[in-house]
Amino acid sequence: MSEVKLTAETRTEFGKGAARRIRRDSKVPGVLYGHGSDPLHLTLPGHELLLALRTPNVLISLDIDGKTSELAIPKSVQRDPIKGFLEHVDLQLVKRGEKVTVEIPVHTEGELAAGGNLLEHVLNALPVEAEATHIPEAVTVSVEGLQAGASVLAKDITLPKGTTLAVDEDAVVLQVLAAQAEEAPEGEAAEGEEAAEA
Repeated sequence: MSEVKLTAETRTEFGKGAARRIRRDSKVPGVLYGHGSDPLHLTLPGHELLLALRTPNVLISLDIDGKTSELAIPKSVQRDPIKGFLEHVDLQLVKRGEKVTVEIPVHTEGELAAGGNLLEHVLNALPVEAEATHIPEAVTVSVEGLQAGASVLAKDITLPKGTTLAVDEDAVVLQVLAAQAEEAPEGEAAEGEEAAEA
């Protein structure tokens, strides 16, 4: 997993006006919390943070005011619903060797069995526990040849070494649904049945 270094500054101004000023300077307000310490309010570089957040569960090495260095993972990211820019980020403090619970994306490969079946992602992300500096970026599941009615359970997914499930092992992650029949014939059948009942 990648580790990204960011320079952060502690902030003393709070509220909407202060947050707007920070964003006008192409920076993002954030909070660093965890390990029972008081939350630390930070200002982070906007563009660098945006690039870092493209990697799920990215490990961020923070240089705070040039004095302290901390490791963190993103826990909550707020974006502007229309323009998509970062409004605020919550970061969780982590230590090397510490286990953390995160959700990792589930990717699929292969083709389903013929017949126009549909693959449903019941869980788009799989909750796992992993060492903070070795969080997998994603898991890949083969759906090659799966028929309608088939399911992939959490316990069926091969996890990287040192990673364990943080969800019930029998939880359905993916399932194959039968292709839907045309609705028009069903409607005609229903009308025919009504006529027969009359």
